[in-house]
Amino acid sequence: MKNGIHPEYNTIDAACACGNKVEIGSVMKEMKVEICSACHPFFTGKQKLIDSAGRIEKFKQRYAQHYAKLGKEKS
Repeated sequence: MKNGIHPEYNTIDAACACGNKVEIGSVMKEMKVEICSACHPFFTGKQKLIDSAGRIEKFKQRYAQHYAKLGKEKS
């Protein structure tokens, strides 16, 4: 390998939004993540409620005029 072209490898603490810190090796100086193994529902067994029920209503509301226009053209 050529000398002087590779980035410096550092030992850093990756910080999660929940406050958990994990020591890892990286070429970056710092790392911040949104979710980690300490707060992810798959690893903790806890289900976090996410508002996905409003998605269909938002879609229908956004495209209501479009579908109304299509209905008028068919008649």
